[in-house]
Amino acid sequence: MAAGFLRAIAGDRIDVFSAGSEPADRVNEVAVAAMHEVGIDIVGRTPTVLTTEAVRHADVVVTMGCGDACPVFPGKRYEDWELTDPAGLPIEDVRPIRDDVRRHVERLVSTLV
Repeated sequence: MAAGFLRAIAGDRIDVFSAGSEPADRVNEVAVAAMHEVGIDIVGRTPTVLTTEAVRHADVVVTMGCGDACPVFPGKRYEDWELTDPAGLPIEDVRPIRDDVRRHVERLVSTLV
């Protein structure tokens, strides 16, 4: 959801790479539906594993509770967003998470562009 919002809000002003320390095999269908409700299509996105190389090339690394599983490089800007994992939740519970993600992304974008 964060990558979807970031692409929608920042457009081509920010390169977005989304990955996880233990990604699922597919994007959460309820998250897809919740994002569709706000006009953002994340269908067809594929979860990928976070690599050391991706972190090395990033200017800002946003984590969501990956702890020691995330590579850390001195001089990088890190933000850890404490968000509820939407996995397995009904859409009624995912909507507030989606909205919280949007607020985080909007704040991040305001500091970058």
